[in-house]
Amino acid sequence: MSFETLGLMPELLHAIADQGYTEATPIQLKAIPPVLARHDIMGCAQTGTGKTAGFALPILQMLAPQQSSSPSPARHPIRALILTPTRELAAQVEESVRAYGKYLALRSTVVFGGVDIDPQIKVLRGGVEILVATPGRLLDHVHQKTVNLSRVEILVLDEADRMLDMGFMPDIKRILALLPQQRQNLMFSATFSDEIKRLAGQILRSPVMVEVARRNAPTELVTHQMYEVEAERKRALLTHLIKSRDMRQVLVFVRMKRDANRLMRELVRDGVAATAIHSDRTQGERMQALEDFKQGTVNVLVATDIAARGLDIELLPYVINYELPHVAEDYIHRIGRTGRAGSKGEAISLVCADEHRMLDDIERELKSKLERLPLPELARGRPSGSSSGTHHAAPRHAPAHKPAHAKPHPKPPAAPLPGGFDFSKPYEAKLADNASAPTPGHISHARPHAKSGRRPMAALLGGLAAKKS
Repeated sequence: MSFETLGLMPELLHAIADQGYTEATPIQLKAIPPVLARHDIMGCAQTGTGKTAGFALPILQMLAPQQSSSPSPARHPIRALILTPTRELAAQVEESVRAYGKYLALRSTVVFGGVDIDPQIKVLRGGVEILVATPGRLLDHVHQKTVNLSRVEILVLDEADRMLDMGFMPDIKRILALLPQQRQNLMFSATFSDEIKRLAGQILRSPVMVEVARRNAPTELVTHQMYEVEAERKRALLTHLIKSRDMRQVLVFVRMKRDANRLMRELVRDGVAATAIHSDRTQGERMQALEDFKQGTVNVLVATDIAARGLDIELLPYVINYELPHVAEDYIHRIGRTGRAGSKGEAISLVCADEHRMLDDIERELKSKLERLPLPELARGRPSGSSSGTHHAAPRHAPAHKPAHAKPHPKPPAAPLPGGFDFSKPYEAKLADNASAPTPGHISHARPHAKSGRRPMAALLGGLAAKKS
């Protein structure tokens, strides 16, 4: 069904056409009319199906009657607040709001942590109608009195399950206390547990439930496959898949930040252009990594679950779970980065023996089994500990790897010191002129010569002076 049937204003339809969209998605068809009717909304849909437009378009239409081209900040109060759990998602939502509102005199901006706050303050003081923010940075602005939320008419919690379930609730409560009591509340997410729905009941007022797929359902455009592989052979398999299938754009998920850095370095040594994104990188580094990946400068983006929500990468063909997530729902979010906007995608998981319990949880969540694929010879024959993604057989006359007990190459002998003593050789006492060398197998019980005038051991240690004659 086309957007014209939703009653959107010409300026919005023009902007939608500029984006190349012609047909509204199911979540947009079901969400936009009740949002325009000023109902509170609880929207649940598969990730990558257009939730952002489902709330951004009606918000722009509802705020349009008060739009102003005046430069005065007083004519541009914050009237819509959109909260997101991650910086990347905040940036992408605000980008969409700007794109959809390009023919309207409404201002928008985004604020998040990890970057200099001063440029954000300057924009806020100039006045904006739509503010997209992460909770922590928004409270920073509240404490500095650079933001006024007293005229907010619409509140959006995007990725609401993460917002309410992953430690954001104290910040959310502080923000809610600053908002007017009379406002419209919208909650959108890919997943809603029963516990989250009960918690949402404290915020929403008689909400309209919008659900276009069974909860926690992954998109049907994604194929789910897996390899059972030993943990130490995972990287060899990953490198082989990327090179043998000529994968040009692959999002690879690991669980830990340090593992993301390590895997990125190993892939680069394997000859694969890779970068990493996780919470320990600065916001500038994260944005640059994401931009390099989108532009094709690098083929592989290694990420923690910080990238599992909200990243919108157009036509991303592959998501690889190098490590399975501990929580099955996170698998849904991870693979939701592919199969977006009607395009097909592949989700490939590398599963070792320690991850079978996680695999069982994921398959229960999916209500189906992941397709088992046979391991290629490379992944069966060699661990992935070396720096090369390919294995070259060693010649038969030489071992493929240096034995652990092999002696190091001897150092070049040091030049003898004046006096004839050579430190490159083991110490041996000098025999007296009238002494004969012992025969092989002979053990001497004779005491050293008591009257010897030279004391090599003392000289070696550098401690005793020569005896005066």
